[in-house]
Amino acid sequence: MTYRFSATFALVIINIAVYAYTSLIGNNFLNTPLRILRIYGQYNYAVLHLGWWWQLITSIFVHVNIAHLAGNMFFLLIFGLRAEDFFKDSEYYLVYFASGLAGNLLTLLYPLQVTSAGASGAIFGLFGAVIIYMRKVIERSVLGAVLFAFMFFLITVSLGTNILAHLGGLVVGLGIGYLLAKSRKAQFHYEFNF
Repeated sequence: MTYRFSATFALVIINIAVYAYTSLIGNNFLNTPLRILRIYGQYNYAVLHLGWWWQLITSIFVHVNIAHLAGNMFFLLIFGLRAEDFFKDSEYYLVYFASGLAGNLLTLLYPLQVTSAGASGAIFGLFGAVIIYMRKVIERSVLGAVLFAFMFFLITVSLGTNILAHLGGLVVGLGIGYLLAKSRKAQFHYEFNF
């Protein structure tokens, strides 16, 4: 039996390490200073006018404060470990990064002065991929999964929430999860009905 390091635990460790780094350079453990967020998070002005496109990826690992990090890591563990049950590592990382990137690209629709950070878009992508994958594989209506996903999305909306990041991540996750489930069913059908 070979040991496989969990993709979820790897991402949790990276997120915690990045928070430790931003805390150290920002000299504040409880909150990430705005000056740090505008370098490593997503500062729309910097992305669109300074060409700092890398922020679309780095901001997935940067968090505003310790509570933000703790909440996101809690949900990453819940949805990430479930996603590991269904997806290969490459598929898992595809969902995570594509969803996070989609959410950050949508965030560019906010005003230039908006600064955002966090793994929420990527985590919503994992949630969406898992929920629709489960429904599709057991040949149940995907409409139920979509409705449930958007109900969860609405419940999480609060003051200060980056709604566009959550929405972009969720939609991409639903799409990738649906396609993966469809390809699995097609492969299963081919292998056993050949």
